[in-house]
Amino acid sequence: MAQQDLYKVLGVGKGASADEIKKAYRKLARQYHPDRNPDDPKAEGRFKEVQHAYDVLGDADKRRQYDRGGMNPFAGAGGPGGAGGAGGFDAGSFSDILGNLFGNATGRGGGGRPGGGGGAAGGASTGRAQSSERGRDLETEVTLTFEQAVEGAQVSLTVPTSQRCGNCQGTGARPGTAPKVCPRCNGRGVESQGQGLFSINQPCTQCGGAGTVIEDPCPVCAGSGSTKTVKKYKVNIPAGVREGSRIRLAGKGEAGRHGGQPGDLFVLTHVLDSPVFKRKGEHVEVEVPLTIPEALRGGEIEVPTLNGRKRLRVPPGTKHGTVQRLRGEGPPLLGGKGRADIRYRFTIDVPDQLTSEQEKLVEKLSKSMNGDNPRAGLFA
Repeated sequence: MAQQDLYKVLGVGKGASADEIKKAYRKLARQYHPDRNPDDPKAEGRFKEVQHAYDVLGDADKRRQYDRGGMNPFAGAGGPGGAGGAGGFDAGSFSDILGNLFGNATGRGGGGRPGGGGGAAGGASTGRAQSSERGRDLETEVTLTFEQAVEGAQVSLTVPTSQRCGNCQGTGARPGTAPKVCPRCNGRGVESQGQGLFSINQPCTQCGGAGTVIEDPCPVCAGSGSTKTVKKYKVNIPAGVREGSRIRLAGKGEAGRHGGQPGDLFVLTHVLDSPVFKRKGEHVEVEVPLTIPEALRGGEIEVPTLNGRKRLRVPPGTKHGTVQRLRGEGPPLLGGKGRADIRYRFTIDVPDQLTSEQEKLVEKLSKSMNGDNPRAGLFA
């Protein structure tokens, strides 16, 4: 077939930048991908042309060779006479195409696409295992007294974790050796299964997705690149934490591999109950029993606070369950936004038994209040 201008295939000029070429390919790949155009042979053929054009122009070395006229533009393109003839075309999934564009696939040697001519060479020099990896986040728990949670405290923590192996410096290979590019996936870390237009990518069965294999493991870490250790920390718990609060300690997790950033440590707080104060969201609540005379006549009573005791006025005729609050006298709010409230819930303390004198007084009170029956007219 006649040779076609690969720049025209992508709709860009010969002076287009690498970003412009990638942008054009991304647009056309979305438009003509077989997932979006089922049973459309024209779209499939156009997609083959677009994919091959990017295979060449997206690789700096191949592009220079093509510009000098030294490359058959349709060699291996899947067209007539190409290596990917009928039944051999592997479009992959639409997500694979986007993943390749944004660098999710590995083994891109020399700037080429996965599986391109530069893939193996690039894997040998910059293999997948050499890319930096962020360390794992860790989580631990701490139990605090109610007072520690309200006021804040410094606690000691012991956290099991792993660190980079000092013998192999994290490579997993015996000192003096190095991991080798996986011969099964050529450093990509994935292998494809399927026939016809579609295939499924899965982690390489030989290297487990690492892209490299270790032929001579480090005797200290058995090839894992890390060793178990225990770290001890002094952690400042901020005032106002509650049951289930989660405190993040940046960079205190597991160490990253190959220069990657360390993970974070998350501390989950458990708070012991107080015999006096009960948590109600950000606030605390205290149950205050009143005698019948106190509820009827009102007066001043002494109540507990987080910092000693205070006198609180009870209005005459206070009912069971009435709530009063001291604003801004509760626990500190996280983030330095002031303090919550203390709520006092009044309960009427009714004695189980009465003396004969008390019975007479209650009977006298009942007669004097007979005209104030609260149920009058309710059940008529």
